[in-house]
Amino acid sequence: MANELAVRQATIHDVPALVPLFDGYRRFYKRPSDPAGAHAFLLERFQHAQSVIFLAFDNEQALGFTQLYPSFSSAAMARIYILNDLFVREESRGIGIGKALMQAAAEFARAAGAVRLTLSTAVTNTHAQGVYESLGWNRDQQFYVYNLAL
Repeated sequence: MANELAVRQATIHDVPALVPLFDGYRRFYKRPSDPAGAHAFLLERFQHAQSVIFLAFDNEQALGFTQLYPSFSSAAMARIYILNDLFVREESRGIGIGKALMQAAAEFARAAGAVRLTLSTAVTNTHAQGVYESLGWNRDQQFYVYNLAL
């Protein structure tokens, strides 16, 4: 278990710690490594208040992150958040960091008055699916997701 695991909301000052995690997340999804692009992308999210990011630390080392994007449900006429990114360093997996990040995201969304968190994951990412389900997340059985590449 991590010695002093702490999860907190990230600030723009955390971008340097976030870059290798974000780059690792993208590589997990078979994207090429691009630390400069990751830095620019994260910096822009902070500068325009377009996402909320939580970081997990053990002492001073960043071990994982999750990123939420705000949205709305027209049907519910309420705020929702899209849990778009969740990543834990490979060597730090299996000790509850992902769960801690997801719990922090849920607490934040509840406090912000959101009615739902939503996420998508690769069909093959069965380990993560087990984590989600252990935290009470339910796989949608009513809707299909479609995407249009532009």
